[in-house]
Amino acid sequence: MAQSGVLVDFFKPSRWALEREETTFANNGWSNKDMDPVPLRLRTWTTWNYISYWISDATNLAVWELASSMLAIGLSWRQALPCIAVAYAIISVVMVLTGTIGARLHVAFPVLNRSSFGFWFSYFTVFSRVLLSMFWFGIQTYNGSQCVYQMLKAIWPSIARMPNQLPVSANITSSGFLCYFLYWLIQLPFLFVTPHKIRWLFFAKGVLTPIAWLAMIIWAFVKVPASQGLFSQHAAIEGSNFSWAWLSAMNSALGIYASLSVNIPDFTRYAKNERAQYIQPFIIPIAFTLCSFVGIAVTSAGIQLYGEVLWNPLLLIDRWDNRAAAFFASFVFALTTIGTNISANSLGAGNDMTALCPKYINIRRGQILCAIIGGWALCPWEILANATGFLSFMNGYTIFLGPFAGIMVTDFYLVHKGCVDVPAMYDPSGRYRYTGGFNWRAVLAMIVTVAPTLPGLINAINPAIKIGYATHLFDIAWMYGFIVASLVYYVASYFFPAHDTFVDGLISADHVLPIDKQYDEDRKSPIETMQSGTEGRG
Repeated sequence: MAQSGVLVDFFKPSRWALEREETTFANNGWSNKDMDPVPLRLRTWTTWNYISYWISDATNLAVWELASSMLAIGLSWRQALPCIAVAYAIISVVMVLTGTIGARLHVAFPVLNRSSFGFWFSYFTVFSRVLLSMFWFGIQTYNGSQCVYQMLKAIWPSIARMPNQLPVSANITSSGFLCYFLYWLIQLPFLFVTPHKIRWLFFAKGVLTPIAWLAMIIWAFVKVPASQGLFSQHAAIEGSNFSWAWLSAMNSALGIYASLSVNIPDFTRYAKNERAQYIQPFIIPIAFTLCSFVGIAVTSAGIQLYGEVLWNPLLLIDRWDNRAAAFFASFVFALTTIGTNISANSLGAGNDMTALCPKYINIRRGQILCAIIGGWALCPWEILANATGFLSFMNGYTIFLGPFAGIMVTDFYLVHKGCVDVPAMYDPSGRYRYTGGFNWRAVLAMIVTVAPTLPGLINAINPAIKIGYATHLFDIAWMYGFIVASLVYYVASYFFPAHDTFVDGLISADHVLPIDKQYDEDRKSPIETMQSGTEGRG
């Protein structure tokens, strides 16, 4: 009976309720410590932290795979590289626009989004982000498992002869499944690193990973001179097919970080001031274009050496005879994948799930749920089974992310002109309730932009369903969604303004926090604290 009572108590909701902590907005039940505006003492991210963040993120497997898969669909490196540069230049501008919102308000994406979508409709964007984060978590975990396989193979080559008990249709082998489980366990402890301290992981990645990538491109040019490999590679498609393939590939490049362009405030809210994250439009295009060039160059060398497009670098490493080089390269890829998976996926999911259920879920619990659901319920090895499937997946979810970003940017900068009420974002009955918790202007913008691209998404999922030229709109889904949603939202807000949401100036959390709560760990004086707060608001 005693054991039964303990079991019943274990499953009681009250057993899992978060301990109530002294926070600014938690008393109304719609926040917790992790959802509150970031206090001054935790605003620690500098410009160098954002530089190391993006350098470390640029050197991840997804960036390499996307650039290489462009060769697989028939583009040459001369066509693929400008496509990548343009895409990352576009996304970097959106990144700094949405990032500035987080740096100025010091709140996470799930909270600030309420001012544009409405308190309740914002949960649609948050839930969408949770699903995307889980998908990406699974994909990156699968990438990391391939790194583990190559590391084990470098130490014990016999793993390559491990009997496979799974069918070919599973798209994964027994040894691959084992490595997937091992990598999932390896990255699990990193989920407990707090957001304001994770910047040190990015620094370590930013130092070690470029060394490995530089070594790989040197290897490629030594093995296959550029005149015989990279420079001799030509496009396999032409005419209108080339044009749409180029636009589709650019949309896929946008898709890789379209999700982060929406929730980058989850990281910029930790910035010391707004200026700290202004480096993004400069570092993103440069870092990602250079890293994509490495992927393209090494893949081109692989074509000459092995006679096929090995768009996944781990497949290339699998062909190496030098076991030490294979281990080092795989180890570095594993490290960068861990950092990317945590920063771009599990932390995003943790923030989003915290908003969905602040009484029971904080960022740490949200990350664990992401690791369990995203790591196992989804099947990333199916998505990554071939290059076409990978590009289709990238294109698929951008039909939502483009409109999300467009509405956020338009509302903050053009409609409300930066004058928002942060405390009201935590009140379901406050000024951002709009009509029943829904901002119908945002709903209209979403319907107008998403509906025309749905036929293309259906065709991407099932190519047997022919929809004619409608597929071309899907090929530019993110760009179409961002531009059209921005225009529709602005026009609707201009002619039918939501008067109750307008304030004369920015009402930030710093304006309502008691002075004693703004003391940092060194117990500054109130005057010093107020001065720091002024600097932090840029």
